[in-house]
Amino acid sequence: MSESQEASSPVAGIGGPAACVTKVELRVSCKSLLDRDTLNKSDPCVMLMVQAQGQWTELDRTEVIKSNLNPVFAKVLLLDYYFEEVQKLRFEVYDIHGTHSIGTRDDDFLGGVECTLGQIVAQKKMVKPLLLKYGKYAGKSTITIHAEEISGNNGYVELSFCAKKLDDKDLFSKSDPFLEIYRVNDDGTEQLVHRTEVIKNNLNPVWEPFKVSLISLCSCDEDRKLRCLVWDYDSRGKHDFIGEFYATFKEMQKVTWECVNPKYKLKKKNYKNSGKKEHLFLRISVAIDFTASNGDPRNSCSLHYINPYQPNEYLKALIAVGEICQDYDSDKRFSALGFGARIPPNYEVSHDFAINFNPDDDECEEIQGVVEAYQNCLPKIQLYGPTNVAPIINRIAKQAAGKEPIKDASRYHILLILTDGVVTDMADTREAIVRASYQPLSIIIVGVGNADFTDMQILDGDDGVLRSPKGEPVLRDIVQFVPFRDFKTASPAALAKCVLAEVPKQVVEYFSHKVIPPMCPVLDSTPNSIANTPD
Repeated sequence: MSESQEASSPVAGIGGPAACVTKVELRVSCKSLLDRDTLNKSDPCVMLMVQAQGQWTELDRTEVIKSNLNPVFAKVLLLDYYFEEVQKLRFEVYDIHGTHSIGTRDDDFLGGVECTLGQIVAQKKMVKPLLLKYGKYAGKSTITIHAEEISGNNGYVELSFCAKKLDDKDLFSKSDPFLEIYRVNDDGTEQLVHRTEVIKNNLNPVWEPFKVSLISLCSCDEDRKLRCLVWDYDSRGKHDFIGEFYATFKEMQKVTWECVNPKYKLKKKNYKNSGKKEHLFLRISVAIDFTASNGDPRNSCSLHYINPYQPNEYLKALIAVGEICQDYDSDKRFSALGFGARIPPNYEVSHDFAINFNPDDDECEEIQGVVEAYQNCLPKIQLYGPTNVAPIINRIAKQAAGKEPIKDASRYHILLILTDGVVTDMADTREAIVRASYQPLSIIIVGVGNADFTDMQILDGDDGVLRSPKGEPVLRDIVQFVPFRDFKTASPAALAKCVLAEVPKQVVEYFSHKVIPPMCPVLDSTPNSIANTPD
């Protein structure tokens, strides 16, 4: 085996001009595919499509696996990942007949599925049923997609393997060996990392060197166990097992192994061998301004007017940002709050209430649940005032702080505030933001309507460091303000992209300040191992 010091390979991008947050490796497998062939099983291949300007175009595809209804594809699908954008993907599975391109009449469609890249990244492992045309299920067929985020300092390594004196599994010729490497996960499951090419008629194969990211190979843990299997290739998919061995990446730099078939070891007395050779999750809270300056919701001029034909500005902003954020919320539940209204049963003014009127559980299921709670809430409350924002910021900051110190970069909060006017408790709000800047929290403020939002620009801090009334500066800039009127004619994605653009940087700044390492620690680079080369 050899090592090298390699920079990451080029990645096909699907984003726009925004800076790429990270790169993502997708690994695909399928189960119970439809069998379209008469004599053999299907020869599946997965095509990755990306939607741009309403059109689907092919971005990449896996290899073709011969005669297999439960394929595990070795090829890694690489994408640029933009946190603040909705990146729509479609995976289409085909039975390939010959060398013609996918999409011709010679290929049989086995099913497809649509999702967003954000959903895959958030779940890390996504399992979906495959669908045929018109939404019909493709039998019991499923597709599984694993996502691995690759940051610039995770590093790539180059590995090469050879074997000697492998068992001969063929009667009239020698074995046609290939090697598979699986990472053994913490829960005991195994993830295919790489499958080599097949070397025909050779008991002493030397496979081509290949590059792999450290996160894929061993989750950046040099001591993680890897399972390596050697097979004799069969064109009908019935490969003969030659042997296996276990190793770690640390061992791979200096060791050779015996390739063992456990069954032979039990049966044969003189048998020796068959040859040698956590994620960051966001918690999303929404706070909606119910002050009287919004206008009577029963009046069509009100910012809170419920038009049966199109959403009002509050709903447009809520849906645009929320639909992206919910992909990263660990349980898809949003804390939904309101401020500035008289609420039942006593109709006292509240600047911090659950819009579902359940003080013990203010969360709603997904963004649609928040929309429904908002619409149900409006007829039951009386819009009032003033516009006090500090109480909700303090509430969410306390939740973000938690009861115990954060030990890893696995939890972060986002507070989305939708408001129509000038903040009344400006001094208290500045104090609350300074205090909140020490917690794992970002605040997004969307200004609805045509009010003067000068004070909001001050809270944003882009033109200078925000300070408390006593002069204490924020630890880090955590507020992003955007007036909705600047995006009235733009797409919802454009608004979401703008308000979420600073969040990744704010997350990194918080955990860097706390000296909390990423979920995947960086390996020390040494002349005998790897170099973590930035992109």
